[in-house]
Amino acid sequence: MEKFIRNVDYLSKAIGHTFAWTVLVLTAGTCYEVFRRYVLNDPTSWAFDMSYILYGSLFLMAGAYTLSKNAHVRGDFLYRRWSPATQGKVDLALYFIFYLPGVLALVFSGFFYGWDSARIQEVSVNSPIGVPIWPLKLIIFVAGVSLLLQGFAEMCRCVIAIRNNEWPARDDDVVELEVSLQQQFGKKEGGAS
Repeated sequence: MEKFIRNVDYLSKAIGHTFAWTVLVLTAGTCYEVFRRYVLNDPTSWAFDMSYILYGSLFLMAGAYTLSKNAHVRGDFLYRRWSPATQGKVDLALYFIFYLPGVLALVFSGFFYGWDSARIQEVSVNSPIGVPIWPLKLIIFVAGVSLLLQGFAEMCRCVIAIRNNEWPARDDDVVELEVSLQQQFGKKEGGAS
């Protein structure tokens, strides 16, 4: 079970890191469009489509990576006071009741939505040059599959937490700034004692 969790986490990390590069492309494209529009008074015909396609892709494909890092927003004022076993039981129940039905709907509807769009080679109606949008619609299905796999890994984490009353460790490839500062402050304070 732990090997499965590690493999799915690694896949989610690879996908998340790959799609993170779209931020640079999106930033460069937007800066280019702003320059063309406001300095040269010659706007591009593709910038709007590029922005929503890249942002949509980034948003969709970052979901599984965010889930693997336990970084989704959670109202946990009660949750954090519970034992890991209780947290695991509640999380597992919520994954079955809410997460799986929603993600399965995303997978199945995303497949047919993307397939129909790819079949007709759908292009944007917002662009005079006809930017293809069928790849973005296919990404909905791919994002659903990655979320489904990561959800199964999270459910395995819940089972381990229930069994051991301790959450399995997560890979820390990215640390939030406040956590990093707390770690540095704690080390300095601990070293001075």
